[in-house]
Amino acid sequence: MISTILHHRSIRQYRDKEIDRQLLEEILIAGTRASTTGNMQAYSMVLTTGKELKEKLWELHFKQDMVKQAPVLITFCADFNRFNKWCKQRDAFPGYDNYLSFFTAAIDALLVAQNVAIAAEDKGLGICYLGTTTYMADEIIAALDLPRGVVPVTTIVVGYPAEAPSITNRLPLEGVVHYEKYSDYSADDIDRIYAEKESLQETLELLKENNKETLAQVFTDNRYTKKDNEFFSEKFLEVIRKQGFLNK
Repeated sequence: MISTILHHRSIRQYRDKEIDRQLLEEILIAGTRASTTGNMQAYSMVLTTGKELKEKLWELHFKQDMVKQAPVLITFCADFNRFNKWCKQRDAFPGYDNYLSFFTAAIDALLVAQNVAIAAEDKGLGICYLGTTTYMADEIIAALDLPRGVVPVTTIVVGYPAEAPSITNRLPLEGVVHYEKYSDYSADDIDRIYAEKESLQETLELLKENNKETLAQVFTDNRYTKKDNEFFSEKFLEVIRKQGFLNK
């Protein structure tokens, strides 16, 4: 399993091949074995395989073709709807209409998503996360008929790979691990931690393609701009409020 994790890569091209139902259910069960706050399992997985609905979700996920290519699209949702109903039917009053409850459910959903991803890859399938889920959460809620108390937090496509991309680089452990207490980064630390990433051939190509001097500028000026971050933050906060998690 460690080997599977160490060889993870995002797959964006998929073969036209269905996933056996028994295999898919085995992967989903592995997902449910993820850690969960208080064993509440405050999440839901919505599987989409139908062509018409995938077409709609393809539009919402910024027309990324892997959404239509992969046989299965799984939307992972923070979900207190089910748990709230269970509480009420058992004469218990649920107090989960607040931001902490949303965050708890979101953590649950993301842990499940990673379990599903690892299990799928262990079985020879490919996956790719779709960060567009939170950008378009309101529209996805409408498309999937998600009730109050349910918020989509991430999506993965799952299928048989039609490509074998290189493994993407990662920062050295020094860049992400702190022992005992947080040790802040000096300017020299930053230079050393990012040196390999900044020297890669793909980085040099990105700089040329985007007409930028540094890789950091590609992120701040092109990929994840302040303007977009503020816009989608407000949009997502409104979704969280509408779905019943900011009532206090």
